[in-house]
Amino acid sequence: MLSQKSADTVRATLPAVGAAIGSITDLFYRKLFEAHPELLRHMFNRGNQAAGIQRQALAGAVAAFATALVERPEVRPDAMLTRIAHKHASLGVSPAQYPLVHRHLSAAIAEVLGDAVTEEVAAAWDEVYWLMANALIEIERRLYAEQGVLAGGTWRPWEVAERVQETADVVTFRLRPADGRPAPAFKAGQYVSVQVELADGARQIRQYSLTNPPGATVRSITVKHVRGGTGPDGEVSGHLHEHLREGDVISVSAPYGDLVLDATDAPLLLASAGIGCTPIVAMLEDLVDRGHQAPVIAVHADRSPADHALRADQERLVTKLAQGSAHVWYERPGDGWPAEYTGRVDLSGVEIPDGVHAYLCGPLGFMRSVRTQLLERGVRPSAIHYEVFGPDLWLAQD
Repeated sequence: MLSQKSADTVRATLPAVGAAIGSITDLFYRKLFEAHPELLRHMFNRGNQAAGIQRQALAGAVAAFATALVERPEVRPDAMLTRIAHKHASLGVSPAQYPLVHRHLSAAIAEVLGDAVTEEVAAAWDEVYWLMANALIEIERRLYAEQGVLAGGTWRPWEVAERVQETADVVTFRLRPADGRPAPAFKAGQYVSVQVELADGARQIRQYSLTNPPGATVRSITVKHVRGGTGPDGEVSGHLHEHLREGDVISVSAPYGDLVLDATDAPLLLASAGIGCTPIVAMLEDLVDRGHQAPVIAVHADRSPADHALRADQERLVTKLAQGSAHVWYERPGDGWPAEYTGRVDLSGVEIPDGVHAYLCGPLGFMRSVRTQLLERGVRPSAIHYEVFGPDLWLAQD
């Protein structure tokens, strides 16, 4: 809990810090990477940095954590912290890196806010930082212990057992441990990090959801080749598509991620768009293996049937469920499932059972739209769970 003196100071300065948080995080990353260029080359996502996405996410997290401390001092925002900690553990973040972040973040705050940062203000925001950092360190220590690895020691070699071209831009890689040790257990909805060495020697890392059932001995990841758009082409996805073949070995982390399918008998709605189908497929696999008897509504949105990765898997799994149904929306329609629509997802014609639990994965706009529709239909906010690929900009914008 934040001390009363610091809480008063943070409450008074939060508007000024919040207004400048974008400039603060920009300067922080510049300072951090100037002092430690290896972090940008070997840990941080260079594409997200170039597009400014990671900076928005950090700004949102800091602002949200500080706001929670002063508005709800009796409640630690564990949901936000747990999500960040899972991502950190998948990257191999260690406790020794937190003082580095503190040094450069404090310097950035002081430089941007100038004389407004008195000793009292600096001490209060230091307390905010270390409350957040120590909470993350403790959660990450637990996550590493659950996987039986030392802090930061998440990497193992995995061999490509099979490569499957799903669509023109999507490939599935089936992986098996290359070190002879058993594959670690995971929960449906979790992801792994993949680390590859690029042509310039940088070892870049990206996260990919596991798409096979948790009990499988081979692990599957399905990778979309990120092309252009508002940012640069995907460095790692492009490398995997162009260079990774059967028999190749890559570094893969232990499984992490807090959006996991609960062991529940409740009705479920699993909504995805684009490559967001990947954790949903793992959830469907798990539900089939469990023999889930309650209704399961699979909702998916995509550009066209030709762009719909893992479509056959989704259809096969839905038909195996006792009360499974599928509703698919395409921007460009084509031959598809009986319940196929054109345009954006509209749940007005979909029956939503009482007590439903919803899991969402896809672009931010899609998830916000589906969440709003579910809330309007009376679904409890606590029953709606989501996964963001990349930095959590939902948090940054809330």
